[in-house]
Amino acid sequence: MDKNMNKNMITLNDGNQIPAVGFGVFMIENGGPAYDAVLAALKAGYRHIDTAAAYFNEEDVGRAVRDSGISREEIFITSKLWLQDYGYEGAKKGIARSLRKLDMDYIDLYLIHQPYGDVPGAWKAMEEAKAKGRLRSIGVSNMTPKIWNSFVPQFTTKPAVNQVECNPFFQQKELRQILEKDDVRLEAWYPLGHGNEKLLKNPVITGLAEKYGKNVGQVILRFELQEGFIILPKSANPERIAGNLALYDFELTETEMEEMRTLDTGKGSHDPEAEGLRETLVSAYKIED
Repeated sequence: MDKNMNKNMITLNDGNQIPAVGFGVFMIENGGPAYDAVLAALKAGYRHIDTAAAYFNEEDVGRAVRDSGISREEIFITSKLWLQDYGYEGAKKGIARSLRKLDMDYIDLYLIHQPYGDVPGAWKAMEEAKAKGRLRSIGVSNMTPKIWNSFVPQFTTKPAVNQVECNPFFQQKELRQILEKDDVRLEAWYPLGHGNEKLLKNPVITGLAEKYGKNVGQVILRFELQEGFIILPKSANPERIAGNLALYDFELTETEMEEMRTLDTGKGSHDPEAEGLRETLVSAYKIED
């Protein structure tokens, strides 16, 4: 088991701690639904909420945190800078906007959401905001090994995390070797494979679920936790929301971990290096003040 894992907490390379299991709010509508989902997640025991400027629900997240009755210091909030605000000056505006929409004095983790354009300029603004305490930790997202090597050597501060697609069918082994050199944590989106039936019905996983009296999702998430990942399972089902936290009453053996590692195909559903992706993303979302 990961040596830094203690009561669901992982220590980042900047010394800050992050809950290993988070609740994501991608594609949950602002103005009520996201508010309700975050309140439900906090009630279920989550203390890590993952949002983004381009999710358009930072206001609901902030309101739910304030109304939860839980101390702000006990809740870890992640948000992300969108492409339209890249570059040094743009990022300063984007950070200020996120803080304003969340109605918070600081954000626990702030990420470069998509790795295109003036990433170094945006990163510099994020480093300055971190020095001022407005951002506690900073990181990146969707960086492949090639993209990582094109940007990160220009950074003064190493990212604390790289949030990427990751699950047993796509274990990001090459990327992990790069991240481990600087103790950068992999944060997994689509940790359950986005409902991939082949993954959820894989006999290795279903066999382990039967052995431990767990559902297949819990076995997958337990594997990822033992690999040292920060995971962001998403569900709108209250039972599943709670179940995705019930991961600490069993442990896979090293033999079982090796079995799970053999499931890797090396391929995911999202290719950050795809031609024209940056232009598609820029035109897809426009964040208003």
